[in-house]
Amino acid sequence: MRVLDTAALLHWPVERCRGGIVAVSQQEELLRVDEQRSMLMETASLDWQVPLASALERAKQIASETGDLPRLSPVDLDILALAIDLNLPLITDDYRMKNVARKAGIPVEGVLTKGGKKQWKWILRCIGCRAEEDVPADAKQSKKDDVQLCDRCGSPMKLKRG
Repeated sequence: MRVLDTAALLHWPVERCRGGIVAVSQQEELLRVDEQRSMLMETASLDWQVPLASALERAKQIASETGDLPRLSPVDLDILALAIDLNLPLITDDYRMKNVARKAGIPVEGVLTKGGKKQWKWILRCIGCRAEEDVPADAKQSKKDDVQLCDRCGSPMKLKRG
């Protein structure tokens, strides 16, 4: 048994996905990305689950510790929460999800890639005064580069590997 990221649902043969554990929130994502593939996955006997609130909080806490939280989507967090709560391998090509899973002690496997074997921690670095700080637990989630403004000079702070 293993927890499958949406990349596995999109790229693996149906037979390989069969019996995988997936988050209910992935249904909308899969439908949006590839409607035909979404219908095909209905035949894959997937185990669709909603993560427990406590597991979701644990996933957010670990993602906060690694600094990955601002770049993880709600669907990513649901998938991570399932893998962490069920203590099952996570199948994903997302480096941030791999990083959080490794921090949680969860084995990870790639869908199409093998990269991202190192554990890392993200920090915030000001583009103005170059001040650095840990990513706060309450950092806003955003796919954009700016996470917050620098307390010292007011310039944007960017995520950088620490």
